[in-house]
Amino acid sequence: MERSIIIIGAGIAGLSAGCYGQMNGYKTQIFEMHDQPGGLCTSWRRKGYTFDGCIHWLVGSSPGNSLHRTWQELGAVQGRDFVHHDAFLRIQGSNGQTLILYTDPDRLEQHMKALSPQDSGLIEELCEGVRIFSRFTPPTDKPRELCGPLDGVKIMVRLLPFMRAFGKYGKTTLQDFAARFRDPFLRRALRFALYFDQPYPLFALLFTLAEMHKRNAGYPVGGSLALAQAIERRYLELGGEIHYGSRVDEILVESSGARGRSARGAGADRAVGVRLSDEAQHQADLVISAADGRTTIFDMLGGRYTDEGIRERYETWPVYKPVVQVSLGVARDFSDEPHMVTYLLDEPIVVAGEAHRHLGVRHYCCDPSMAPPGKSVIQVLMGSNHRYWKDAYEERERYQAEKQQVALAVIDRMERRFPGFAGAVEAVDMATPVTTERYTGNWQGSIMAWAPTTETTSREQMSRTLPGLDSLYMIGQWVEGGGLPPAVTSGREVIQVVCHEDGRAFETRLT
Repeated sequence: MERSIIIIGAGIAGLSAGCYGQMNGYKTQIFEMHDQPGGLCTSWRRKGYTFDGCIHWLVGSSPGNSLHRTWQELGAVQGRDFVHHDAFLRIQGSNGQTLILYTDPDRLEQHMKALSPQDSGLIEELCEGVRIFSRFTPPTDKPRELCGPLDGVKIMVRLLPFMRAFGKYGKTTLQDFAARFRDPFLRRALRFALYFDQPYPLFALLFTLAEMHKRNAGYPVGGSLALAQAIERRYLELGGEIHYGSRVDEILVESSGARGRSARGAGADRAVGVRLSDEAQHQADLVISAADGRTTIFDMLGGRYTDEGIRERYETWPVYKPVVQVSLGVARDFSDEPHMVTYLLDEPIVVAGEAHRHLGVRHYCCDPSMAPPGKSVIQVLMGSNHRYWKDAYEERERYQAEKQQVALAVIDRMERRFPGFAGAVEAVDMATPVTTERYTGNWQGSIMAWAPTTETTSREQMSRTLPGLDSLYMIGQWVEGGGLPPAVTSGREVIQVVCHEDGRAFETRLT
């Protein structure tokens, strides 16, 4: 008899789970609150311009690795062009001094030593870290629940050459490392090497540069929504169903009283379906939530299936800082400018009461689908405060005025660097943390779930299941960590686990 699965959310994780569920003989349905696929992986149109809200680079863009195979299985990369930049980011001071973060560690080392010979030792340490992680590949694509003792030994053997580097660079923040430089410009500039001035582990920068050096983190032409729509097509071709405009308010649960013992011990209840915001109910053998973890646990399930560890995470773990995104359609060609630049500001921009002493600017001229010929999309991202914007949203006039003020401040700074810029602006769009929350439901408007910290590696792995509840799985960034790769692999892995529990061989196939 065909087993049925309800999936909550048509983001990348939910679409992935749906595709692999269909490949393995399950009847799946996805319920999505929005009117299009992708969740956080999205784009939108304004006055002939496309503004992208997600992908700057896609890990797994290069053939020859398991993640690329996953993207192929989902129909995401076939026929898609990828752009690989020689430099990840440029950071420019007010006097024109510029740090170029080349993806080639040899070129980066030469460039940085030319800027500051006195910091040669630190520069060599940084570039050697990129070389080390350029040799790294994930030790397994097997779900952790299905890894036995022998798998653990094999993983440790694969990881052994990198353990020292993981320990060293995972416990040092980018900010602490930057503070060790003697050159004042490099000391300041490196703080912004990951776009925001936040205490991220140095490992995050090294891994990003390493993947770009391997040409395995290219930008997909067409952008985020096009990628999500490709996976949606694959899912529908496999026979899956998507219900848009269908917000799930509750996960329906059957008490254990009528069933006796369960796979998760005596007394476990069982998820049996969902109730939508229009009161419609839908039943299934299994429920997979690709919604954010807090909404799933504390809203859809009323907080009934938690323990001290789960509550502690949602009370104390830091969330990836929400962002304000200013997107501009400009009747000017910026293709000769660096694709991503952070300008260090002498006079800060104030956003939501917070002073920003840098301006991260990106253009999409490498992608002809984003703007009409001879024109450009310019994007600025700034970390911001969800509570501030949430309060402002209660007073719509204040909210709109705050948004306009930020957009005008960004345009003014661009005008100072590119005279005539303001007069060439044809479209203005500004998304806040409230925008993210409204369209995706993501807790606190976070775009990548839990914030990476130097303590992350010592944290207990998040579970896909909840105590006392059978037939429910959680997937996505709130379980596996931020970014599209964890999202897409979590959808694949959960179906591997389901197949294992049902005694089925897990199968995949290409389009």
